[in-house]
Amino acid sequence: MKNIITAILLTCLSPALSAADAAKVGQPMPKLSQLLPGASIPNTSGKVVLVDFWASWCGPCVQSFPVLNKLQSKYGAKGLVIIGIGVDEEAAKYKGFADKMKVTFSVVHDSSHKAADFFGPSSMPSSYLIDRKGVIRYIHAGFRGAKTEAEYVTEIEALVTEGK
Repeated sequence: MKNIITAILLTCLSPALSAADAAKVGQPMPKLSQLLPGASIPNTSGKVVLVDFWASWCGPCVQSFPVLNKLQSKYGAKGLVIIGIGVDEEAAKYKGFADKMKVTFSVVHDSSHKAADFFGPSSMPSSYLIDRKGVIRYIHAGFRGAKTEAEYVTEIEALVTEGK
């Protein structure tokens, strides 16, 4: 009985504990190369960065990837870098999903969940929009189609022109 109560308490408290430790607006983004050692990370210095956490089993991720492709195409020349971080345990599932979605932005595999542990995404997908100074400015949990796309456009347009 004691084990059952402990398991229930841990299950109930885990989301609250991880939410308290999750990345927040106004916090600096860490060096992704430190969180994802060995991964090919594009240069983000002085760029607007959209970090998107996704998984092959995530239904909304199927909807978000074409939007992310479109945003990278439209704003890449203006300084936007999109980095999709796949959290699948199995590399084959990560690669299969990225290939199927015909990704045009950078994707990396976070099999150790070191990046996910830092950011603490509350759902899949979750995205973090970072300004040119490396500060997290917007966080999106989930993907709600055209509504989220419109929010991305407004936020990205503000950030790519900020300080120019």
